Amino acid sequence: MAIKIVVPELGESVLEATVGHWRKNEGDHVSPGEVVVELETDKVDLEVGAEHEGVLAKIERKEGEDVRIGDVLAIIEEGAAAPAPAPAKAAASQPEKAMAPSPAAKGASAASSTAPAAVGVPKPAASTEAQRLTAEQIATPSARRLARERGVNLAEVTLPESAVRVTSEEVRQLAASAGGVTAKSAPQGSGAAATPRPVPSPAGPQAVPLRREERTRMSRRRMTIAQRLVEAQHTAAILTTFNEIDMSGVMEFRKRQKEAFKQRYGVNLGVVSFFVKASIAALKQFPRLNAEVQGDEMVLKHYYDIGVAVGASEGLVVPILRDADRMSFAEIEMGVKEYARKAQDGTLTLADLRGGTFSITNGGVFGSLLSTPILNPPQVGILGLHKIQERPVASSGAVVLRPMMYVALSYDHRIVDGLEAVQFLVRVKELVEEPAALLLES
Repeated sequence: MAIKIVVPELGESVLEATVGHWRKNEGDHVSPGEVVVELETDKVDLEVGAEHEGVLAKIERKEGEDVRIGDVLAIIEEGAAAPAPAPAKAAASQPEKAMAPSPAAKGASAASSTAPAAVGVPKPAASTEAQRLTAEQIATPSARRLARERGVNLAEVTLPESAVRVTSEEVRQLAASAGGVTAKSAPQGSGAAATPRPVPSPAGPQAVPLRREERTRMSRRRMTIAQRLVEAQHTAAILTTFNEIDMSGVMEFRKRQKEAFKQRYGVNLGVVSFFVKASIAALKQFPRLNAEVQGDEMVLKHYYDIGVAVGASEGLVVPILRDADRMSFAEIEMGVKEYARKAQDGTLTLADLRGGTFSITNGGVFGSLLSTPILNPPQVGILGLHKIQERPVASSGAVVLRPMMYVALSYDHRIVDGLEAVQFLVRVKELVEEPAALLLES
């Protein structure tokens, strides 16, 4: 009986996906619940499993093809015969006469008879295969994709004791330890990876360096990020205003409370939670920055779902802290830490990314000193944080060194006036520079 594997429901507002990687080939045996294929959407990666036992008879959609909900991905023949037994197993069932060793084999056997017998130990090839399958099964989708791109063998990844899944970080470390030369960059027909050599010029013996190029298909998420950023530039009247914040108060507060906070809540007291709290207080005072444009109407939102941008291997994602106005500093820090972990592991869900009324992005963790963030539609405001750097500033008639941060607010000028945007950023500055006032506001 033929059973179809179809594209499942992908989540609200997600209608299409791209076939990322087939974990099974035609003719392979599959069990119920076993992952058969990975799908890429613009938000998360999905694993599609078999619902019945049988043999994967036919793959209908190739890797890289776009599919929609309900499209047939493959056909399983239910009740089909399992794969043929291994040759070693078949040989074991032959008469003893057929198994008699040759004279050469007898000699080899006698030579090795002094070695201790390895009872129950699988052959190295089988062990390697089992290790490879296990590594692929516990690897996150982003780790498997990165391994394919860099030619890394997942079986060679060494996991930390506390880790339960292979993440893209372990793949990157293994690729870096290999000296940047992977299986993909090794010349075909060579037993080992070779470094590029100069190619002699036809005009004479003078050598020119080898110039390499690599063409890689963009993932669906990367294509969607590109499309949305271009749409934001074309549909919104984006303007950015800047200010700078003296972080002395926050740094001193964190220094005093760091140990007690970590012991009580199990997370570090970071900088982002201060800006989440300050932004919510400023949004209540300037509500049009917490709105969106729908046709010829403004939709003012009296709830505060704050998106916090997190870097991931497939590109920036913006998971949502829902009802952030009701969250404590500790809850905000724990939420951001959990989202960062899930982004690294590739386990973010559509629910984690859906919605949002205002966004905060922190390029300072990567060393950015100043930038102009792009709106995350349909939101009309995004706050950009940057590197904290000691700079000379004037204070009470003297020049002193203070830890300063540039901040940037990009906004949609269609419904937010410049005066509102400037006053919003000034209010954020006032609250962050005076943590005691921020605690009263929250």
